[in-house]
Amino acid sequence: MNVLRLKTHEDRRLRAGHLWAYSNEVDTEQTPLKGFAAGELVRVEDSRGKPLGMGTVNPHALLTVRMLTSNAKASIDVDWFIRRVTQALTLRDCLYPSPHYRLIFGESDGLPGVVVDRFDEVLVVQITTAGMELLKPLLTEALMEVIKPSGILFRNDTAMRESEGLPAENSSIGTVPDEVEVLEAGVRFIAPLSAGQKTGWFYDQVSNRNRLAPYAKGSRVLDVFSYTGGWATRALAFGAASATVIDSSATAIELAQRSAALNGHEVEAIRGDALEALKALRQEGRTFDLVVVDPPALIKRKKDEEAGQAHYAALNRAAMQVLAADGFLISCSCSHHLSADSLQRILLREARVVARRLQMLESGAQGPDHPVHPAIPETRYLKAWFCRATAG
Repeated sequence: MNVLRLKTHEDRRLRAGHLWAYSNEVDTEQTPLKGFAAGELVRVEDSRGKPLGMGTVNPHALLTVRMLTSNAKASIDVDWFIRRVTQALTLRDCLYPSPHYRLIFGESDGLPGVVVDRFDEVLVVQITTAGMELLKPLLTEALMEVIKPSGILFRNDTAMRESEGLPAENSSIGTVPDEVEVLEAGVRFIAPLSAGQKTGWFYDQVSNRNRLAPYAKGSRVLDVFSYTGGWATRALAFGAASATVIDSSATAIELAQRSAALNGHEVEAIRGDALEALKALRQEGRTFDLVVVDPPALIKRKKDEEAGQAHYAALNRAAMQVLAADGFLISCSCSHHLSADSLQRILLREARVVARRLQMLESGAQGPDHPVHPAIPETRYLKAWFCRATAG
C-alpha cells in the first residue's frame, strides 16, 4: 500500500477527528500526487512519518483524501464493510419501527462517499467518490450479507461524481421496481426510485413532519415545493381541512395526488414555478392557515450565497403574503451554506416587509438516520423554523 504524507501541522484536523485532507495539505515533494491512482487506498502519515490511518485518495480532486479508519493496520475488506453496515443498521433498528430510513449517511456512518436509503427490501445507493467506486464490490457484498435485499439500485447520476472524474451511470442488482411504497409514521407514500429526485424520497424531513399535528389540525395547508406531497399528506393525516401542493414537475404532482389517495385523501395540485404560483394565489385573494416552504438547496456553493439568500427571502416573503392572520409558516433550508441563524434573519426581515410580527416556535433539523459527524460541520445541513406570523 502506498503512503501519503501530509505537510507539517496539516495533521491537526485529522487528529481532531475530521476525515478530509485537501491537495494543498499533502507533502507533494515526499509523496507526489501524480504517483497515486484515483481512488486507491493509502496509508496516511503526518510530516514526521507517524501513521494517521487509512483512506482513499483522488489526486485530481481538491478534496484529495477521505479517511476510512484511524487504524493504519486495518484490512479494508468485506468484513470491514460488514462491520460498518451492521453498526449503521443497529442504530436505525432501534430508532425506526419499519425498515424505511437512510441506512448509510456517508462520513457520519464511517463510509465517506456512500449514501444508502432503505425501502424495506430495496436499497438505493449513491456513490460519489472515486475511492468508494473502486470499493463498490466490497460494499455491495456487505449490503447483500447484512440486509439481504431483494434488489439494489445504484443511482450514480449525481453532479458530485463529475468532480471526482466519475461517469454518471445507473445500474441495478436483483429486482428493483420503478416505484415503491414508503411507510412514514403509518402514512403511505409512493416513492419513484428510478426517475425521482436523488434516491426517490427525502427521509431527512421525517422528524420535522412528525411534529405537524398541532399546526395542521383543521388547517388549510399549502405545501410549496411539494415533490410527492410529504408535508401535505402528513398534514391531512393529522386532520388538516384541506391541502394544496405546488411543484414544477408534472410527475411529482401526479405522485402527490396518488400518495394522498392511498390514505383516503385528496390534494389540490398547482403545477408551476413556486414564486409565480404564490403570486397567483395572492392575486386570487386566497390564504392558508399553514404554509410549508421546503425548497431544494438554493446555495450549492459559497459563491452562490448572495443570490441564494435573495431567493430564500423572496420565497418566504411570498409565502407570508398568502398566510392567514395568525397563520403558521414552516420554512426549511437544506443548503449547508445557509445557517439556521441566517435563515432566521431572513424570516424576520421579510416578516417586517409584509407587516407581520413573527414568533419563532420551534426549530428542526435532519432526523437521526442522518447523524451529524461532530468534526464535520457539512453533515449538519438541514434546518427548519416553525413560526407564527401575526398581524403587525
